[in-house]
Amino acid sequence: MHFASGAVPEDYLAYVRRKYFWIMGGLLLLFFMLVYSISVGAVEIPFYKVIQTLLGQEPVTKSDENIWRIVWNIRLPQALAAIVAGAGLSVAGVVMQSILRNPIASPFTLGVSNAGAFGAAVSVVVLGTGKVQSTVADAIIINNPYMTTMVAFLFCLLATGVILLISKIRGTSPEVMVLAGVALSSLFTAGTMFLQYFADDTQLAAVVFWTFGDVGRVNWLELEIMTGVVLLAILFFIVNSWNYNAIDAGDETAKGLGVNVERIRLTGMVIAALVSAVIVAFLGVIGFVGLICPHMVRRVIGDDQKYLIPGSTLFGGILLLVSDTAARLIISPYVLPVSVLTAFMGAPAFIYLLLRGYKR
Repeated sequence: MHFASGAVPEDYLAYVRRKYFWIMGGLLLLFFMLVYSISVGAVEIPFYKVIQTLLGQEPVTKSDENIWRIVWNIRLPQALAAIVAGAGLSVAGVVMQSILRNPIASPFTLGVSNAGAFGAAVSVVVLGTGKVQSTVADAIIINNPYMTTMVAFLFCLLATGVILLISKIRGTSPEVMVLAGVALSSLFTAGTMFLQYFADDTQLAAVVFWTFGDVGRVNWLELEIMTGVVLLAILFFIVNSWNYNAIDAGDETAKGLGVNVERIRLTGMVIAALVSAVIVAFLGVIGFVGLICPHMVRRVIGDDQKYLIPGSTLFGGILLLVSDTAARLIISPYVLPVSVLTAFMGAPAFIYLLLRGYKR
């Protein structure tokens, strides 16, 4: 269909405006939730104080100094970690679902998260990185968190490598990758249970502590590393959004449009798994964000990857930030690990997807 003088149909303009409306609305909601997340907790901080502190206003009174420490040393890193991790897991999920053309593909369902949990268990039980503290508040800690993080990261990459190797032997079909991920997930879960069985009480508690995904354990350096990896991956995915749209239409159609389907699929899987591995290695296992969020965003933004990838990134950050804030408030003054809440929310939604089926 051709339009005179380069005119653009009004329906298409409304279609695009609706997508931008959701994305801009999401940005406003994200800012509000960031300020709200920082303001609530055991110590309530007024909104205006949070904004003043974020804008760099120097503390004047003793109370202002306490607020400054709470915001910059505790709550802001935790809130930003939730946003970055949610964005990374969600964008990894939407890309995996697109290039594998499978609605249940995600870092969690493909076994990457469970591989990280097994790596942490190996580090704690075999390498001895868990120990007992004398205080009640910190009875169990990871005395070498960087060793645990590195081993978890290596096992995440190992799981990805095995999936890619199997898919190369059997052909890079979506079904092969998903089934390989499910098998590896079961294998790594069994390995973690095996190590837990032979661990002493201290090691067992340390493994359980690490596998509870928690955004509160991150420091500024780890947050910078996560942010750098996630931003570069998002940029890569956005640049390749047209290729993912072509693959959505089918492998043969994509090849007819000049897309190297095998290379795009393998590269996308590696980058998505790398993002997941970095997040899991630093924060532990946080399930279902990468599975559920892309489906939520598809309902309001549609399937066009040009908008779906930024939208999933944005709303993934909002989803995990809201979940983390709720986890801190539900049983206050105790803090519930955010992975527990995401599992409670994600499991019913996952069952709904399985029962409903998936239609584009």
